[in-house]
Amino acid sequence: MSTRSSRTATLLLIIAVCAALATAIMMFGARLGLWEPIVGFGYYREYAAPLAYAVSGLSLAGLLFMLVKRNSAGIVKTGLACILGLALLYPTLKDRISPPAPVPPIHDITTDTDNPPRFLVLDDSREGARNTLVHGGPEIAAQQQSAYPDIAPIQSQSTAEAAFARALDVAHSMKWEIVSQDDDNLRFEATARTPVFQFADDVVVVVTPEDGASRVDIRSVSRIGRSDRGVNAARIRAFIEAF
Repeated sequence: MSTRSSRTATLLLIIAVCAALATAIMMFGARLGLWEPIVGFGYYREYAAPLAYAVSGLSLAGLLFMLVKRNSAGIVKTGLACILGLALLYPTLKDRISPPAPVPPIHDITTDTDNPPRFLVLDDSREGARNTLVHGGPEIAAQQQSAYPDIAPIQSQSTAEAAFARALDVAHSMKWEIVSQDDDNLRFEATARTPVFQFADDVVVVVTPEDGASRVDIRSVSRIGRSDRGVNAARIRAFIEAF
């Protein structure tokens, strides 16, 4: 009975490891070139939570069984399986216990809602794009200002040229892909990718001279999805903080 129990525990641990690997592939498959980001995200949204619940439930039942049987090897294996199951379940439980703050259904965020920086090189033909780069106007601006009132231009005491160089350094440090760089007009366009599913968002940065100082404006737009879940605002905040 002890040998049979240990085999059951081994099977449960293998299932938990396979579930963890499957979840990792859903999350990072786009980085590996297996599919487009939206495909991996769709798989994750559809299967990750049920898989985590199943692994957690089976592993916990197995652990209780091994405790009753006093099978030390089985307890270790099912305990490890439980840990993996709970790790997979953590994002779902976290969202249920502490739901993320609601965000408006927008995906175009800018430090200048009156005159959003324009994209001059990137356009609606960019790969995988379903959203336009044309700003949605006052309605989108109002939603942004209500949800993200802290998003504002960087007022730098540096010269415009120095601020532009600093902005480029920050973009490189954030691993953005610089698509176009215009040193004369102090502007550049770039593509940033989310770290997990590798969604592509497009960014334009424009530096404006102001009496020996400068103003830096940033705009970040998602290629797909009606709502960005706050990603573009978080990116702009990170850029401002790093700057």
